[in-house]
Amino acid sequence: MEKKEQLYEGKAKKVYATADPDKVIVSYKDDATAFNGLKKGTIVGKGVINNKMTNMMMKMLEKKGIPTHFVEELDDRDTVVKKVQIVPLEVIIRNVAAGSFSKRYGVPEGTAFKSPTIEFSYKNDDLGDPLINDYHALALGLATEDEIETIKKMAFAVNDAMKQFFSHLNIDLIDFKLEFGRFHGQIVLADEISPDTCRFWEAGTWDTTHHTSLDKDRFRRDLGGVEDAYKEIFKRLTEGE
Repeated sequence: MEKKEQLYEGKAKKVYATADPDKVIVSYKDDATAFNGLKKGTIVGKGVINNKMTNMMMKMLEKKGIPTHFVEELDDRDTVVKKVQIVPLEVIIRNVAAGSFSKRYGVPEGTAFKSPTIEFSYKNDDLGDPLINDYHALALGLATEDEIETIKKMAFAVNDAMKQFFSHLNIDLIDFKLEFGRFHGQIVLADEISPDTCRFWEAGTWDTTHHTSLDKDRFRRDLGGVEDAYKEIFKRLTEGE
């Protein structure tokens, strides 16, 4: 399958049309951004790792009965996916307090929750992706009631599957962001699952005073070892296959 015209370029990916109106090619870049694009940089090799890791995760989740946009991997950076209409909600699942949740609610990072939480952000760069609730999403026509319920169920199912998957790799899934799309009336998991979109901590290394990050926080917080963290995640994924 060949790339036609470029349809879109985001912070981490480019999207190209194909001869099939139902399919597009996603091409992963090494560009890195944080804080809604205020911090910019490059993580060498990130595009390859994020492409391959996302595809592995999507295939694993498909086997668990979660529909995704994945079609086929073309090469190290390019993958064919279903051309979905993205639901303009960022869906954040959290198992442990970290990042903006800790700042917002004054909960120390590394506080494990009694049960996972879910948050919605309105996917809008100009507004800084503000937090919204179900009622806002319905009022703004971003999704229907049925779609929101489907998205919630799928997001928690993804969390269950991924927590179990990563625990075998000695990695704890702290929190992550998902996006969903509509494909011929069906809600499917879209976008990516990678160290860009997930917080991964080395299992057994964390409490409320310290942790070892294996994700984009190393870039956000200038912790160093960014490329090594991405490579370490990918190494464990491929060894665990």
